[in-house]
Amino acid sequence: MQHFELKGTTRQIGNKAVIKEFRRAGLVPCNLYGPGLENVHFTVSAKELKALTDTPKAYIVDLVLDGAKKARTAIMHELQWHPVTDTCLHVDFLAVDDKKPIAISVPLVIEGHAKGVQQGGKFYQNARSIKVSALMKDLPDEVTVNINDLGLDKRIKAGDIQLKNVAVISDKDTIICGVKTTRNVTAAAAAEE
Repeated sequence: MQHFELKGTTRQIGNKAVIKEFRRAGLVPCNLYGPGLENVHFTVSAKELKALTDTPKAYIVDLVLDGAKKARTAIMHELQWHPVTDTCLHVDFLAVDDKKPIAISVPLVIEGHAKGVQQGGKFYQNARSIKVSALMKDLPDEVTVNINDLGLDKRIKAGDIQLKNVAVISDKDTIICGVKTTRNVTAAAAAEE
C-alpha cells in the first residue's frame, strides 16, 4: 500500500477559542492514538491534508511531528467535516504496527464488460470502496472486481471477493455491483412469447 507523508506540529489541549484560532490560521487539529501509545495532539496544514482526504485512494500515513527523524505510522480513523463549507474540522489518526493486521477501506476498481449489459441490461455500482484487514505489507492499493461473467439480474457481493493474505471485513451481503433487467429487455421477452 502507498504511503503518504504528513508533517505536523504538536499542540496543547485547548478550549474552543484556541481550536478556532488554529482553523483561522489554516491548520486542522488532529489526534494520534493507539494501543500502548499516549494520545498525541497536533495540527497539520489544511492544504497538505486536502491531498490526503480529497482522493479515493487509501494510504498509510507517515506522520512527521515537530521535524522528528522517525515518522509514526498511522491510518486515518475518523474525520469531522463542516456541514456547510465541507472543510475538514478534525482528524483522528490510529497508530498502526506492521506486525498486527490493519483494517482499512480500499477503493474498488471495476474491470471488464458484463455480458448482462450486452444482453440489454443496465449496470449499477453500489459500493466505491470495501473494508479489508491485513498486515501492512499485504494491504492492496485497490481491489479489482472483474464483471465479465455478470449476467442479467446477477450481482457481486462483498462475500464473493477473495484476496490472498487479505480478509474482507465488509458485511458479506454488501452489494458491490450488478446488472438489472431493463423494461426494454422485459418487453422484448414478452413479445417473443
